[in-house]
Amino acid sequence: MSEAPLPAIRSLPSWLLGRAAARGRALVAEALAEQDMRMWHHVVLSAVRDLAPVAQADLGRGVGLDPKDLVGVLNDLQAAGLVVREPDPKDRRKNAVSLTPRGAQLLTRCEKAARAANDELLAPLSETEREQFTAMLRRISGTGH
Repeated sequence: MSEAPLPAIRSLPSWLLGRAAARGRALVAEALAEQDMRMWHHVVLSAVRDLAPVAQADLGRGVGLDPKDLVGVLNDLQAAGLVVREPDPKDRRKNAVSLTPRGAQLLTRCEKAARAANDELLAPLSETEREQFTAMLRRISGTGH
């Protein structure tokens, strides 16, 4: 009987990156949960801040979220008083989404919590190693910047 392939698999960079990503997601999700925020809600809230006022369809494409899922997230965010949907000034047939002051305050707290979670993830690395690691991740992730 041959040996289980786990040592070989566990040495693959793709496996290690997957494990690191899962740990990072878990740490960030836990930190966001302490702020009563879920991961996709945080992503959408952050994108709204960066793009506002943004058409709902453009927002969905920008974050890579299915339109049906985006509607659910936006409904939750609007019900919590974190975003508003109003007629788009560029095309009044569409909705544009913007942050409320309450949404901006919560986003600031969530970003601080997410940074702390990432600091915990990267705690074994020196500051120089963190910068190098992040630069290497950008190169291999295809994000390019």
